[in-house]
Amino acid sequence: MTIKPGAFRFNTDSMKLEIFRGSANYEGTASMAGIGTLAAGQWEEIQATSPEVQTGGTRAIFAGGYNTGATNNEEIEYVNIDSTGNSIDFGTLASAVRSNNGLASRTRGLSFGGQTPGFVNTIEFVTIASTGNAANFGDVTAMSSGGGWATGVSNGTRGVLGGMYLSGHSPSVVTEHMDYLTIAQTGNTVNFGNLSVARITSGTIASSTRGIWAGGDTPADSSVIDFIAITTLGTAADFGDLTLARNQIGGVSNSVRGLFAGGYNNPGSSTDNNLIDYVTIATLGNAQDFGDLTVASSGTRGAASPTRGVFTHWDVGQSNTVIDYVQIMSTGNAIDFGDISPELAIGAAFSNGHGGLG
Repeated sequence: MTIKPGAFRFNTDSMKLEIFRGSANYEGTASMAGIGTLAAGQWEEIQATSPEVQTGGTRAIFAGGYNTGATNNEEIEYVNIDSTGNSIDFGTLASAVRSNNGLASRTRGLSFGGQTPGFVNTIEFVTIASTGNAANFGDVTAMSSGGGWATGVSNGTRGVLGGMYLSGHSPSVVTEHMDYLTIAQTGNTVNFGNLSVARITSGTIASSTRGIWAGGDTPADSSVIDFIAITTLGTAADFGDLTLARNQIGGVSNSVRGLFAGGYNNPGSSTDNNLIDYVTIATLGNAQDFGDLTVASSGTRGAASPTRGVFTHWDVGQSNTVIDYVQIMSTGNAIDFGDISPELAIGAAFSNGHGGLG
């Protein structure tokens, strides 16, 4: 059976209506095989809500972090991505943590893993439309002996964590392991599959059907881009390569395009980068140049609305208060958005309007 772009179906697993979107090279020959991961196109969930309806705009939330005084922090702050300005107090995490990462649905945001200073496998959550302190969600099962540095993707239902440093092993290892969770239900993560390369601190982006990891530390810098179908289980497949191998990358996306910004490149001497790459999520291929951040940055963190991406930064050895923003569907250099508290560098970042939500 041939699927044509614009076709509709009702997904009985997610209980959502979906539309088949063809890629730029679609020639009308896609079969039913591999629905959700077709190279020529993919099924995408049709959204019946928006962050504007729920909160008056898309919120980016930044949770936990590390300042120049070598102190971990429990602070949570937020910005409204559709405007500009400095970050605003939201609440606190249960414990001070750095090197944590995040993912979100339209209503709930999660912070997972990190160092306190020892590595932890805890997951905390907040309700994005409100303000207040985070609550316990569960644990990252694969990091039960201690670990961290995983990064995640999500759609409106499921979050997937991929690439983990396991400190409780002898010797400590970097793995390709992925776990998943259901965002609306508290509890521990469950095994999903593997990335194609063992790595940590990758940049991540998503559409409602596809999650993508780019770059990372293996411990050598990687340029590999992988993708998965979020609603299935299994091993990631090759997508392409970044323009430069690096780790600690900030990722943002809407449902069409994803950006990978900043990062730490170590070609013999430690180097921060200000470059921004982009990919088209529904296709396969290498990343292309988008523009530059306002500052060179490692430990970059990103969050997105359907139109904008915002980035926070960490320079090697010190915090940075700058927030940048870009228009995702254009190309060009980032623009100053405002400032964030310096103690929120290399913490978790997520939003209620990113590409995985439609």
